[in-house]
Amino acid sequence: MNNPADDDKKFDTPDIPSTLDIAAIADIADSNLNDREMRRQVVAQKLIDTHTPGFQAEFDPDEAELLGAFKEDALSENDALDSSIDQPHSVDGGQ
Repeated sequence: MNNPADDDKKFDTPDIPSTLDIAAIADIADSNLNDREMRRQVVAQKLIDTHTPGFQAEFDPDEAELLGAFKEDALSENDALDSSIDQPHSVDGGQ
């Protein structure tokens, strides 16, 4: 009644990384991405990917800002204080 499946055999299967190993790998990847040259290469590759029909390249906020996706066009504090809406004569509804 010996079942060969019950034998304690060591199979040649790769070890599945634990959650801690995955976090350590992610930390290493993040530290490498902080390198300016590596980030430049990643952004350059993503820009190439944007030309692939049907593919949606994803950019994090820092990458998008680096590429000029965000433009700050709000009034400065001084401009807001100098605007005509703060003037007493404009309170009458423009009359």
